[in-house]
Amino acid sequence: MSVGHVARALEEAGIPTVTIMVRAFRPVAEAMHLPRTLITRHPMGRPLGAPGDVERQREVLEDALKLFEEAASGATVIERPDAYRPGPAAP
Repeated sequence: MSVGHVARALEEAGIPTVTIMVRAFRPVAEAMHLPRTLITRHPMGRPLGAPGDVERQREVLEDALKLFEEAASGATVIERPDAYRPGPAAP
């Protein structure tokens, strides 16, 4: 929830935000009425994807930027449909 509190404080200061959260925190995001939230179907601690999965991380960040540009109303919550995938094997 601390990410949500920081986002709300930044918004109150006039700095727009997009929060990226894992699906487990969707109820929290909705209850806090955060302005823009992108939900991923990833495990806790990996909202952008697996370590080393640069392609997925880029996709998530691009979706967050798109949400930032296109959100038409407050408390917009968008969920990415794709499931978590393990990253590349470590050498």
